[in-house]
Amino acid sequence: MYIFRQSRYVALLIGAILVCLGAICLLQQNPDKEREGNRKLSAMQADFGVNRIAANATPSLKKPWISIQGERLDKPILPNLTTLEIKIKEQKADSVISRSQHNELIAEQVWLRNQAPKLKIMEPAPPDKNNPPDQLFFTRTELLSHEDRENATWSYALGKEELLLLQKIVMAEAEGEPYEGKVAVANVVLNRLRSANYPDTIEEVIYQKSQFSPVRNGRLKKVTPDEDTIHAVNEALNGRKEVADDTYYFLSLKLAKDLTIARTKDKTKVIGNHTFYK
Repeated sequence: MYIFRQSRYVALLIGAILVCLGAICLLQQNPDKEREGNRKLSAMQADFGVNRIAANATPSLKKPWISIQGERLDKPILPNLTTLEIKIKEQKADSVISRSQHNELIAEQVWLRNQAPKLKIMEPAPPDKNNPPDQLFFTRTELLSHEDRENATWSYALGKEELLLLQKIVMAEAEGEPYEGKVAVANVVLNRLRSANYPDTIEEVIYQKSQFSPVRNGRLKKVTPDEDTIHAVNEALNGRKEVADDTYYFLSLKLAKDLTIARTKDKTKVIGNHTFYK
């Protein structure tokens, strides 16, 4: 019985020793883990701090000095957001911006706008006077050039068929005449188109009864406009005038059989074999 009790005490003692040894081992391991955890935490905090600094950092961009009310401002500028705007966004909603901060923000915004590329407004190219225009511009008393079209009271769309008809009547009436005479014949047709006393289209003006002899004798259908005639008509359409806007008649006194116009109208100009009247 005594031996049994003695063995039990020995077993309890050995158990207590083992428990103490285990506790000592645990205590030795915890400081290592704590130090390792602290190192990881410090590293995470350091990374967070670096990222925050990088996020708030502004690139060092060169810019000219800006002065407002004698204050010299040298804040770096971001391409799309000013430095001061970043600072304001970080402040609380109820914070008050100082006058100097407000002036600085305005100065930086002005500077950014000035750095933006300026768009160039392309003006339409002026019409080529060697080619016929698509539209004619008139007032009550005159044919306008394309440059003066803003002063027009009405316009006339020029079609290809009417353009050819105008070229043919000039060729039929002024073949063999000086270049200025061809322009003048085109001027007469356009003056009639503009006038309220004549028809409203080039075709109707040319085919008006008893007005142009090539229409009566059939010559109009036979001619083919040459280069000089085409160019003269184009110049007349683009505003060149060899006779005044109130000139509505012309005659070849050598060939004309009816001289009523010569007796009743006022002569304005003689070009080649043609005499022009108003």
